[in-house]
Amino acid sequence: MFCNKFLLSFLFFVFCVATSANANIHEKPTLTIYTYSSFISEWGPGEAIKQGFEAQCDCQLDIVTLGDGVSILNRLRLEGNKTNADVILGLDNNLLGQAKQANIMAPHQITKPNNLNTDWWDDEFMPYDFGYFAFIYNKEKIDNPPHSLHELVDNKANWKIIYQDPRTSTPGLGLLFWVKNIYGKDAISAWQKIAKNTVTVTKGWSEAYGMFLKGEADFVLSYSTSPVAHIINDQDYRYNAAIFDEGHYRQVEIAGITKYSQQPQLARRFLQYLLTPEVQRQFAEKNVMYPIINTPLPAAFDQINKVSKALEFDADKVVYNQKAWIREWQSAISQ
Repeated sequence: MFCNKFLLSFLFFVFCVATSANANIHEKPTLTIYTYSSFISEWGPGEAIKQGFEAQCDCQLDIVTLGDGVSILNRLRLEGNKTNADVILGLDNNLLGQAKQANIMAPHQITKPNNLNTDWWDDEFMPYDFGYFAFIYNKEKIDNPPHSLHELVDNKANWKIIYQDPRTSTPGLGLLFWVKNIYGKDAISAWQKIAKNTVTVTKGWSEAYGMFLKGEADFVLSYSTSPVAHIINDQDYRYNAAIFDEGHYRQVEIAGITKYSQQPQLARRFLQYLLTPEVQRQFAEKNVMYPIINTPLPAAFDQINKVSKALEFDADKVVYNQKAWIREWQSAISQ
């Protein structure tokens, strides 16, 4: 009898401990983040950021990848008030106007840092890194790269080019605005010239860059900082960004809290975490973009060509003209 009572007591104790442990696991809140695919890729900063935040938040991050910033915005528009997203990470300044029109974000309430690295700030979307669109080439194959967009567009050397679709890709959309910023009403003529030497227009950045690395084009649309990834990951110094006299279109990557979030305080903590020096360093090393706050850069950034002039349209002008400019591009490349 004594043995039976002891055994029952022991089993009850084990059951209580196990139940308590499971309860603790399930009590942890989950923060759902919509972002782009490369953020959580093998080379991206996502996994380190996830582990770092979970170690201090007593929560779990559910990171949902949706391709590109354009795909993230389209998903949010589709889901509306039924979205599971607490945080979105990966839109950019060129999608800002459309994102605000969708009316699904809440003010982030993050105080603007004193050591911000740019002049860009917004009450709903917090910047976390930035960069400049640029055409990348292999120095062993291109002896005399273009020094202006006009030189690349006129293309007397018949360089082969790959870029991304502005309807599905943030770099592609950036090129659309870059060309419009420099050529204005003559943009359609510029696109017609570009089309003569375009190998293909891809849906996203990864596909375009992969084709370039296989030698299928002389230039690919990417970022002025892209050579940093080759230096850090492979000690490969063959790739350069062609720096243009007219300037380069700027991309500011942004994150925000949806107005339907069930975890707004936790979401705010996550955004604040993105501004810490250790995470900003992750963005520089693995997103190969410039940190949004003043942060020491990896040595590889000293090895790349620098952009000295930034170009950018304001958000209202983008919202008002974007559809017309895309129709202009479609008309030009179909002729």
